[in-house]
Amino acid sequence: MTGPLIEWGVAARPLAGEDQSGDSYVIKTLGDKVLAAAIDGLGHGSEAAEAARIAAMTLTNHASEDIISLVKICHETLTKTRGVVLSVASIDLAKNTMTWLGVGNVVGLLMRADPAAVPSHESLMQRGGVVGYQMPSLRATTVEIKKRDTLIFTTDGIRSGFDRGVNRRSSPQRIADAVIANFNRKTDDALVLVVRYIGDTL
Repeated sequence: MTGPLIEWGVAARPLAGEDQSGDSYVIKTLGDKVLAAAIDGLGHGSEAAEAARIAAMTLTNHASEDIISLVKICHETLTKTRGVVLSVASIDLAKNTMTWLGVGNVVGLLMRADPAAVPSHESLMQRGGVVGYQMPSLRATTVEIKKRDTLIFTTDGIRSGFDRGVNRRSSPQRIADAVIANFNRKTDDALVLVVRYIGDTL
């Protein structure tokens, strides 16, 4: 799927035997900014799905806020739910930057388009906590992004090491499909969100 200066793909599977997933995501474009988030409701089943749904709705409705304010609003909204862990990124298409933060264990990885770049990828610093229950001190990090750099978020239903098998030339949807096919733990809900900055090609 494409939007202003980005293309993206998502793949998700609920835990076997469940008809709802506790994992969700957000892609929201506001002018020259794009908000991307992956959300994991604690546990699985309907209560996890409801917490993830509320978090996604809150992020979407308040997408114009800065990231730290946005996560704090989510925390207030989720106090009567199981809570969620999440990672969220705000891509500024005018400044060629991305600001991101994570609460809990949703993995964030920025893969550089140039495999010879040093470093070739950057990992999101994760802080322990649960949005809606116990919030850590929040600190967002801003990094420069370049044309064709790719952001990948995965929930904990995806095994570590998935990045070693990513084909940087593949489309975001193919990357998401491949990661969930090859690295799904099958013991939890799983979600992969892939967002590529495509620069001025649209």
